[in-house]
Amino acid sequence: MNIRNISTLLLLTLSGLSARAQAIDNTTAYKNINSDAYFRLNYENDFFSATDEYYTQGINIETVGSFWKKNPVNYILIKPKYDYIRYGLGFQHNGYTPSDIGHNEILYGDRPFAGTMMLQSFVIATNSEKHRRFTSSLSTGVIGPLAGAGQMQRSIHKWLNNITPHGWDNQIQNDIILNYQVNYEQQLLAYKKSFLLSGDGFARAGTLSDKAGIGLTLMFGYFDSPYDRNQTKNKKFRIYAYEHPGFNIVGYDATLQGGLFDKDSPYTISSGDINRLVFQNRFGFVVQYLGFTLEYFQSVSSREFETQKMHTWGGVQVAFGL
Repeated sequence: MNIRNISTLLLLTLSGLSARAQAIDNTTAYKNINSDAYFRLNYENDFFSATDEYYTQGINIETVGSFWKKNPVNYILIKPKYDYIRYGLGFQHNGYTPSDIGHNEILYGDRPFAGTMMLQSFVIATNSEKHRRFTSSLSTGVIGPLAGAGQMQRSIHKWLNNITPHGWDNQIQNDIILNYQVNYEQQLLAYKKSFLLSGDGFARAGTLSDKAGIGLTLMFGYFDSPYDRNQTKNKKFRIYAYEHPGFNIVGYDATLQGGLFDKDSPYTISSGDINRLVFQNRFGFVVQYLGFTLEYFQSVSSREFETQKMHTWGGVQVAFGL
């Protein structure tokens, strides 16, 4: 069995076992992989910032390649007539907790426990001539106990001989996830392979999260442009850092307010306490060599609701071309 089949089988197996809110978004320019087809594993945890609260863990497994071109979901995804289009499928699992996981009772004024699990079909379109990217995605899955976030956190803490998490009986209840998202990115300034500045915006709507946002991406170091398809097959050594600040306008967040259809969650954040403007920043380092990519990053977010604190987390990703 070749590497492509192994990665595809792993992805489908994990999704079958499942019987950035969408926190992880790998379609942005600074996350570009220089390959027509690749496998990627992304892991995020607030352990990297020495905390255990709020957005506590995120796992994303994805493959990109022409073998996903016949995915029937692609028919409802927007695909501009750009010169370079890639198709992908990902599995994502996220967990959210209050600031203290040592209590069985509800901590009013804190974040609700919540878990999400999704399959994400997506298309990444690049216009090399005009240096722009457009991506669209559809996420389907479940929020609630069926996502298994509580069991996962308890298992991880047991393996690490850490405090036993309590309070998952009070998590957001089961509901469906159906979310559609589009992203647009435009290169603004660039100098050879050492500097790039681009602007981006996104809009997201569905049962999990309704948001829109704008941001800037600054990349510096030695890298291939994510807006040039002619550089995607370059396997030589690359190293760079990136900075991505952005502002999100929030309409609805099921991980805070509960699902759209099930209104029986033990505890949620009221609509009046949701912060409608949220700032997020991400800074990371990336090394690429012979089709292999390694990244480390740190993220920070302002308060999502009135009584929350600013939150930081970090993560790592590994990827390789197929």
